[in-house]
Amino acid sequence: MTWREAEVDFEDPVLGPDTLGRLFEASAERNAADAAQRYKGGVYDRSLVTHDVLPAAPEGEFAELRYAEMRDLVRRLAAGFRSLGIDPGDRIGILSDTRMEWAQTDFALLAAGAVTTTVYTSSSESQVRYLLSDPGATGVVVENAELLSRVLAVEDDLDLSFVVVIDDLPDGSGMAGVVRDRDDVVSLGTVHERGRDAFDLDAYESWLAARDPDDLASLIYTSGTTGQPKGVELTHRNFCANVSQCYRRFGPRPDRPTPAVSPASTTLSFLPLAHVFERLAGHFLMFAAGATVAYAESPDTLREDFGLVRPTVGTSVPRVYEKLYDAVRSQAAESPLGRRLFAWAVEVGRSHRASDDPGPVLSAKFRLADRLVFSRVREALGGRVEFLISGGGSLSADLCGLYHAMGLPIMEGYGLTETAPVVAVNPPEEPKVGTIGPPLPGLEVDLDQTVAGVADGAAEGDVGELLVRGPNVSAGYWNRPDETEAAFTDDGWFRTGDIVELRPDGYLAFRERAKQLLVLSTGKNVAPGPIENAFAASPVVEQCFVVGDGHKFVSALIVPDFEGISDWADRAGVDLPDDPDALVRDERVRDRIQREVDEVNEEFESYERIKRFRIVPEEFSEANDTLTPTMKKKRRTILDRYGAQIEMLYEDA
Repeated sequence: MTWREAEVDFEDPVLGPDTLGRLFEASAERNAADAAQRYKGGVYDRSLVTHDVLPAAPEGEFAELRYAEMRDLVRRLAAGFRSLGIDPGDRIGILSDTRMEWAQTDFALLAAGAVTTTVYTSSSESQVRYLLSDPGATGVVVENAELLSRVLAVEDDLDLSFVVVIDDLPDGSGMAGVVRDRDDVVSLGTVHERGRDAFDLDAYESWLAARDPDDLASLIYTSGTTGQPKGVELTHRNFCANVSQCYRRFGPRPDRPTPAVSPASTTLSFLPLAHVFERLAGHFLMFAAGATVAYAESPDTLREDFGLVRPTVGTSVPRVYEKLYDAVRSQAAESPLGRRLFAWAVEVGRSHRASDDPGPVLSAKFRLADRLVFSRVREALGGRVEFLISGGGSLSADLCGLYHAMGLPIMEGYGLTETAPVVAVNPPEEPKVGTIGPPLPGLEVDLDQTVAGVADGAAEGDVGELLVRGPNVSAGYWNRPDETEAAFTDDGWFRTGDIVELRPDGYLAFRERAKQLLVLSTGKNVAPGPIENAFAASPVVEQCFVVGDGHKFVSALIVPDFEGISDWADRAGVDLPDDPDALVRDERVRDRIQREVDEVNEEFESYERIKRFRIVPEEFSEANDTLTPTMKKKRRTILDRYGAQIEMLYEDA
């Protein structure tokens, strides 16, 4: 039996539930004595701790909560939320960073019959107003004093019955008095107390029984690279179907000698739970499987947290894998010997992975590179990582291959908010670098080849806009009937808006967002993503943004890797200015980056090559509104911000 047949025939209790409340309860029953969550001490003033619901974790260390304990907590929170007046179908917002209480609150609200609507913590007051008013939210759970103040600043435009605060608010925060003086603003610890007093098991079971698989479970607003975000309607069936589809691919099947997602798994959660990728892959899937979910202190403490948690599996977006690789390379560059050793090991890893028959000499080199370099990289991530999953953007094939060579295989996948979200992902049995894997079982795919796309002359398979159909596909957008209708074909296929290649082996290869394709004045179509991704492992280029729509040739904005440039300058004996604005104008820096551009250009057709570029001193980030919370480039924002510089690239063309 092949792995494709095995995942279709797989039977397991995890595949049974069709509502999220039942999914969690069934897992908590099966895995009652096992660790469900791990939380770090010294990070938050948790109201659940001050209300003696949870023991405080030692500062800088992780404590754990078992499934039976988490189930009791979720049940009492559900009863507490009901006591605040929640009715089935009410939309309740969560405005918090990823943490243990986010997960508990989500399951509690779903059990109480509410619809969770998510808000990013980076949202401005006007965005908070929109993301709570558009769904008609009647309540919101916020993390701390800062986010409470952001909600209260726009509460006159909302119809909120209550606000729940996860943390205890310290005196002097400006918000502590609000919790004391207002009946409609309470702590999560207080919600738990009310639920503990009110909880009745028969009533709780009746809430779960009243949920239908086709009931709305969540509104997840697209991050809005262009235009106002749309609320994607996702039902209990959508999420549960995608959990089952992913579990068939990654679960502990009898045929699988390879790693799996199971009760023995541990993951480190740090991506925004407000985004559908982490919500499914790092939350619903992990808890359904009975895995342990640990919560990082922040994205800035990942190295420390990886060492403390020692995860076996992880989910992230390409930008984090790029940053992680940069950090490993930077550490190696602290000494000349370390820098040369790391560079040698990387080349050996590339050669070994590219070779069908590496032979005894290359194999010996690879074993040495693994012992001296790659094993240390694995140990820095806790030493137990079996595989990683990448989604939410396109990952450089070269970088993905390097991770595989280091013994940290990345299973690249693809999905959208509208598909809850996973459509395709590489299987652990047969990952193929440069692809997004085959479609998940139970999901149909097709191609619309009438859509203008990337020229398919070099493709082995068919190229076109990906169409999908299956139980995990959303019915549409909240209060947007026209956009819902436009998102589907007449015969019910969802239009992804993404150009892919469907290869003869059944794997999909991502090409580009159809709306982001550059159409040159020569008529050639250029996908910016692969060109930008080609710099992912560059020691001197941090980010690349490709332009050229309507022009004769391709150009780029390039953000230098300032640390890498400094390292190069030290080795080359070049004295560079400290000021970033002056540094990016230095001809020696430009010449060094030109060499990098020339090297990348060799990988592309003549019309896809970067003819001109401009170096910019500021990294694209969420802080300057050029990246979404999931680290995708906001192309429209970048084009507007750097419009004058881009025009200069084409002035005399």
